[in-house]
Amino acid sequence: MRVLIISDIHANIYAFNACREVFPAYDLVWNLGDLVGYGANPNEVIDASRSLGKLFVRGNHDKACSGASDLEGFNPIAALAALWTQKNLTPGNLEWLKALPKGPIKPEAPANVVCVHGSPLDEDEYVINVHDAAEPLMHPFAAITFFGHTHIQGGFVAKNGGMHALRPAFGDPKAPQKIEFRLEPDATYMINPGSIGQPRDGDPRAGFAVYDSDAGLVTLHRVPYDIAAAQKDIRDASLPARLADRLSEGR
Repeated sequence: MRVLIISDIHANIYAFNACREVFPAYDLVWNLGDLVGYGANPNEVIDASRSLGKLFVRGNHDKACSGASDLEGFNPIAALAALWTQKNLTPGNLEWLKALPKGPIKPEAPANVVCVHGSPLDEDEYVINVHDAAEPLMHPFAAITFFGHTHIQGGFVAKNGGMHALRPAFGDPKAPQKIEFRLEPDATYMINPGSIGQPRDGDPRAGFAVYDSDAGLVTLHRVPYDIAAAQKDIRDASLPARLADRLSEGR
C-alpha cells in the first residue's frame, strides 16, 4: 500500500498545486493538519484537500482559525493571521475545520502506524530534536508515527536503545528532488513529511512524503513552486508582511 502523507499546507495553494502536479501514484492520503493559517487561500486549500482523501488530524492552526480553541500561545503575527482566516472561511469550511479530529489517529491500514500533528503525547507539542522525541520513541503508540507541526522534514529513529535524527540532505533548491530510505523492522520511527506551505528547514521548496508499506520505504520529496505568487496574495490580503517574506527564506 502506498500512502501519500501531507502536512502544514497553511493556506498556500500555490505550493499545494505544485505538489499535486507531481504526486506519485498512491492508494491513500493522510493529512497531518494545519491546512490553514498564515497563507491567503484557506478555502481553496481546504477544498483541494478534501478532494484527495478522508483521513485528517487537526492542527493547532486549524483549531484556532475555526474557533475550536483560543489564541493562547500564538505570537501576534500568527494570531492576526488566524483571525483573518476565521473571517474569510466559508461557513461550510469553518464548520468542517472545527470538526477535525484530535490525534493520534490509527489508520485502519497499513498496520502499526499512527498519525498526529505534534506528538502522540500532546497534539500541540513540537518534536524538534532527539530529546523531544525520546519519550514517544521509547514508549511508542506504534512502530511508525507520522507527525507534522515543526515544518522540518525528516524525523527520528530508535533502535537497540539508541536514538538519532533523520535529516535529509537535499541539493539544488530550485529543482524537484526526492530521497528514499528503507525502514528497519526492529526500529521505531517518528517521521515528518515536511511542510507543503511553509517549510522551516532552510529549504523553501514544498515538502511531502510517500510511505510504501509493502516495500518498507519512505520517500521524502521537495518541490519548487511559485513563491512570488503566494507572497503577492498574502500582501494583497493585508496579512503581515513577514508571512510573505519568510516563504523565500524557508524559515
